[in-house]
Amino acid sequence: MRILVFTEGTLLIGGDVAHLSRQERIRAVQEKIARQATGGPPIDFSAEVPAGNAVEKLHAWRRQGAEILYLTSRTRPDEIEAIRSVLDRFGFPVGELFFRRTGEAYSDVAERVLPDILIEDDCESIGGEVEMTYPHIRPELKATIKSIVIPEAGGIDHLPDDVAALPDYRD
Repeated sequence: MRILVFTEGTLLIGGDVAHLSRQERIRAVQEKIARQATGGPPIDFSAEVPAGNAVEKLHAWRRQGAEILYLTSRTRPDEIEAIRSVLDRFGFPVGELFFRRTGEAYSDVAERVLPDILIEDDCESIGGEVEMTYPHIRPELKATIKSIVIPEAGGIDHLPDDVAALPDYRD
């Protein structure tokens, strides 16, 4: 079983906002994006931390035979490396880190990887479903991928430890 998990907002949150409530985290992300758009400092992706017990949850699934794969929103090599470094630093299970190539959408990456399960957040801070992966996957491939959508910055702690019991939120 191949599980593709989105990194930012799903597995990882900003270390500077980890102590805040989920709604406060969303507001903080929106503020960071707005500051960056007006010439403010870039977001430091190397300062991301695991959301809740994400590391332990993924290790539990891996012990049950799941292959854990990651999808980052980052496209610049230095930012992709920052995410890879965070995954390594916090002991996430070894797994390939996928990213969008020039001209690709997230759905293109998912279609290229073809996971059995796709776990992503609802992209609340950046526009919702229009920014998500699963809704844009071709229908014939959607039928083969189990979709799990979690609230942004809410973590995956609430998902079952038993990988076979993961819910399916497909349309």
